[in-house]
Amino acid sequence: MLKNKVAIVTGGTRGIGFAIVKAFLEEGASVALFGSRPETVNNALDAIKAENPSASVMGLSPDLSDYASVEKAMQEVKEHYGRIDILANNAGVSARESIYEYDPVEFKRVMDLNVNSVFYCVKAVVPFMKEQGAGSIINTSSMVSLYGQPSGCSYPASKFAVNGLTKSLARELGKDNIRVNAVLPGVTRTD
Repeated sequence: MLKNKVAIVTGGTRGIGFAIVKAFLEEGASVALFGSRPETVNNALDAIKAENPSASVMGLSPDLSDYASVEKAMQEVKEHYGRIDILANNAGVSARESIYEYDPVEFKRVMDLNVNSVFYCVKAVVPFMKEQGAGSIINTSSMVSLYGQPSGCSYPASKFAVNGLTKSLARELGKDNIRVNAVLPGVTRTD
């Protein structure tokens, strides 16, 4: 389904992101996976190449909380593959601290990675997608964005922000044939 498509997956070295990378590769895409550290990126690339030596995959470790670093990484992917068709914004960090013990610096760190990085990645990639005449952006949110959670308030707040960003970008970028959607993994509430 994704033959001749190029995808970027942030947070692509483990968990949901790594599964997304593997699924995109199985569907024929070329993939650039982004991870937080060169060693985790290399470990992910080694695991993929061990399973699929012919996989068209590259890895980068930009600082997703820094727009210049994100912009540089997007340019590297574009130069390497010639295009960017899909952006899966999956990088994120959770939190569990009670408001009574919550360090404001930690709250800012969660918001920087979970919200600002989504904006930075979208801002850096949409010029390429617009030039190509199409693109797809998938933002990973969470079910807690709808229901909250009993501690670690930054995580549901950040994912609620991702939902709003996704809806606004979908309305703005649809005219350029760029689809923007969010997925909300998690367990649904039963109470």
